[in-house]
Amino acid sequence: MMELQDGAELCFPQLFNMSCRKPTLRWSETVLLKLLLFFISLTTIAINLLVIISVSHFRQLHTPTNILLLSLAVSDFLVGLVLMPAEIFRYTSCWIFGDIMCALYFYVASLTLTTSICTIVIISCDRYTAICHPLHYSKIITLTRAKYCVCLCWLWSFVFSIFYVKDELIQPGMGNSCFGECVPKYNYITVNIDIILTFIFPVTVIVVLYMRVFVAAVSQARAMRSHITAVTVHHAVTLSKKSELKAARTLGILVIVYLSCVCPYYCYSFVDVIMMNPTVIRFLIFLFYFNSCLNPLIYALFYSWFRKAIKLIVTLQILQPGSRETNIL
Repeated sequence: MMELQDGAELCFPQLFNMSCRKPTLRWSETVLLKLLLFFISLTTIAINLLVIISVSHFRQLHTPTNILLLSLAVSDFLVGLVLMPAEIFRYTSCWIFGDIMCALYFYVASLTLTTSICTIVIISCDRYTAICHPLHYSKIITLTRAKYCVCLCWLWSFVFSIFYVKDELIQPGMGNSCFGECVPKYNYITVNIDIILTFIFPVTVIVVLYMRVFVAAVSQARAMRSHITAVTVHHAVTLSKKSELKAARTLGILVIVYLSCVCPYYCYSFVDVIMMNPTVIRFLIFLFYFNSCLNPLIYALFYSWFRKAIKLIVTLQILQPGSRETNIL
């Protein structure tokens, strides 16, 4: 429930004691906080939109790994477009959109965040196959299979999110103690199932796979250093391996950043499922959402094709005929 203070104004004065009171943040704090958070929200929207346009437009970027990155960018885009503004409004203002919109907000939040972790797991499987089974990678991981995996990921998230917020969807507003509030109502069993299926299990898979990837990457890096004087054909293979290792390193950083933003929220939820401190949980939610802004920044730092694509998009060169065939790699 919102933090209250004696003498604070009511959200709905006409409802008297049935109305929540307005948040007690000072005007200056509210303005600064809203500006900061909306700036992060706009940045998240803009930079993820650039990723979506880049991978969708340039034919050369239509690879299995980039299809997975596209799925992650779409979920991150929704975080910036829907979840961040709604969470900012929930924190700094009275909820005036009604119980149905509140229930839909929690459904979209569950759908988006479940899709993110599901996509991260698939990305980890992709990198594991590329590094540990390079000779069979092109046969196992195809563009069509990557698309199917993305569709299944979103379908699973759609179904699981209905189960997770079913109480809110059946009876919107059941978690609210007064009018002007938007608080979810979860039972102990549902929360623990969510922690297991969207945190403990996927994180375990991710960590195990990347440990295997790290060991294989180190051994391959040593092997490449010991064959510096190889012939041209072998040099091409070496370049290919270097590309795969770089992709594994980049996506490994993405996974580490993701876990750094997500783990505090789930760990706190696991330790204190019922009595959560509103201020702490609110900060952890913003940290969780902030990861959606960091993901595309990681691409910009480590992927030269993304920086080149941004330049072509910003200068509107993608509007020229034949721009889809541009050599972007």
